[in-house]
Amino acid sequence: MLFRSLALIVLMVFVARYLSKKRETPLTFKNSLWELWLPVFITLGFILPANFSTAALMFSMVLMLVFIGKYPLRYIGLIIAAGIVALAFFWMMSKAFPDAKFFSRVHTWESRIESFASKDKDKDTDDEHYQIEKAKIAIASGGIQGLGPGKSVQKNFLPQSSSDFIYAIIVEEYGLIGGFTVIALYMLLFFRFIVAAHKANSLFGKLVVVGLGFPIVFQALINMAFAVELLPVTGQTLPLISSGGSSIWMTCIALGIIIGVTKKE
Repeated sequence: MLFRSLALIVLMVFVARYLSKKRETPLTFKNSLWELWLPVFITLGFILPANFSTAALMFSMVLMLVFIGKYPLRYIGLIIAAGIVALAFFWMMSKAFPDAKFFSRVHTWESRIESFASKDKDKDTDDEHYQIEKAKIAIASGGIQGLGPGKSVQKNFLPQSSSDFIYAIIVEEYGLIGGFTVIALYMLLFFRFIVAAHKANSLFGKLVVVGLGFPIVFQALINMAFAVELLPVTGQTLPLISSGGSSIWMTCIALGIIIGVTKKE
């Protein structure tokens, strides 16, 4: 987890730096392929076998960043196609070598997608379905005002109740009021990132704010979405709320960098 969080920060700063340096010089696809995309795909290649959702989030954020940095759209289309081809190749290799440890997580991805798509699975034998059912029970039990702080019942039965599914426990204890309050706080943080990016004095500063700030909010939305079964379970934590030292440290470092690059002299 520490490596993935640190890789996201370093990768976003690297992409922001590259785009800001190349703003005044002609940009060709061949040069950017080696100078920009090769390091990006190498980094994602290390993360993909262990955590598909994190790799997908990082790739999406890089694409968003290069789009904001006015990277040519036709080149972005080629990169997206290359990413799809690489993912398809990785999946086919996992089928060709099903016993290889390198592809061991592929079965987990497939089971999560199947559990999300299927409504008839046995809840006692499907771990993903069991977690979602317990999360929905917790949310339904909360009602409008919740059961009260520390009075959650489902946290005794729900795996990862303090990390991946912490949002369901928040709604159970604080109700819909608490759930919408959490969403509002993240939206406020998102708004502040937009303001900070607008006030940044340089292109590098704007891109760093977007590249480090937006993933925090998007990760939170993904976490809350799979807690209410709008998305398959991804394992993404709720930033600044879920338990876990490395995630909180990296999020705080990202926020510190954002404050640093937007500070007025």
